[in-house]
Amino acid sequence: MSWRIRMAYRLSSLDWFARLGRRLVPLDLAVQRRTGGRISLLRLAGLPALLLTTTGRRTGRPHQVPLLYVPHPDGYLVAGSNWGQRHHPAWSTNLLATPEAVAEVRGRRIPVRARLLVGAERDAVWPSLVAVWPAYDSYAARSGRDIRVFLLEPRPGSDPDG
Repeated sequence: MSWRIRMAYRLSSLDWFARLGRRLVPLDLAVQRRTGGRISLLRLAGLPALLLTTTGRRTGRPHQVPLLYVPHPDGYLVAGSNWGQRHHPAWSTNLLATPEAVAEVRGRRIPVRARLLVGAERDAVWPSLVAVWPAYDSYAARSGRDIRVFLLEPRPGSDPDG
């Protein structure tokens, strides 16, 4: 495990780190947009990252957010932790309204369909999320809510290279 990941793990559950992380999201988004998703602050820290484009549930406009993900045999797992805040992140609510989205992984645009995992299915993947980002347990406790977990499945017939 790299020193960057070890450092991120040590800091990840601290309240001030979560506040800082929320402030870095716009910077990470700008970096990924500028590099076509090939560079991200999360990946520089040694973590898997994607850029998710959802459709705004009220505006109908595209919205992008950088997210940590966990590879899954059927796609990509993402968690709506919102850094441990009490409310769900807007991108997760957008996915509930319109599950079709686009994930950019290392510069590759992949049309996906998001599926909210609940119950036993969610419980089965939670340990793999925590293995990649241990702070998810702290975020769940701090938020006082069930953190939404989505499986982003590549859409059938879509060209994963965009």
